[in-house]
Amino acid sequence: MDDTAAPAPRAAIVTGASGGIGRAVAVRLAADGLAVVVHYGHDRTRAQDVVAHIEAAGGVATAIGGDVAAEQEMTALFEATEQLYGGVDVVVNTAGIMLLAPIAELDLADFDRMHRTNVRGTFVVSQLAARTLRPGGALVNFSTSVTRLQQPGYGAYAATKGAVEAMTLILARELHGRDITVNAVAPGPTATPLFLDGKPQAVIDHIASQTPLERLGTPADIAEAVAFLAGPGRWVNGQVLYANGGIA
Repeated sequence: MDDTAAPAPRAAIVTGASGGIGRAVAVRLAADGLAVVVHYGHDRTRAQDVVAHIEAAGGVATAIGGDVAAEQEMTALFEATEQLYGGVDVVVNTAGIMLLAPIAELDLADFDRMHRTNVRGTFVVSQLAARTLRPGGALVNFSTSVTRLQQPGYGAYAATKGAVEAMTLILARELHGRDITVNAVAPGPTATPLFLDGKPQAVIDHIASQTPLERLGTPADIAEAVAFLAGPGRWVNGQVLYANGGIA
């Protein structure tokens, strides 16, 4: 009889995993055999639904809440992950908000809200990932293809994501010798509530027609890119991967 214990699964933290792209990423990583911490900001019910979905498919997951911009809350999340699964191997930062208006008209309170979640939140989680990830680990942050498309109305949002790209690329080099990759995924138009809400169907159809594949991306499309960076893509480091169907 072989008494050798099976190795513990690799563990992933996915911020903003209660819906949209974050949910798809959590489900995809769980399918690859990772134990997944399904982070949520406010909606525990939706996060528990993601956990139930993963567990029904034979995976391992736990829902843990917290404000990504609050250092103490995220520290507690990382500590809980280590206690549950023995360490942290993958961190995926999908948490973000998008508030649109021309730069001349944007309410500065909206700019501050985006900055707190998209920039400070990414920085807090990236800092903890840099301190915690085990060798062979991966950090995947989220940018946007709008940084290249220069679409009117997206200036403040794109500015926050430009900051995310800068910190991501620098952190990859600061972790020299640690065997940890740091990259960003920059989705194009993707069929999530964040993108679809408030847009007439004619506008959505027009945007979809602009890609060479003549469709919007899906959360599953983006999750595949993340799974590559979190798993086999070990020679991709310090990069921004544009997952946008060729729109730009």
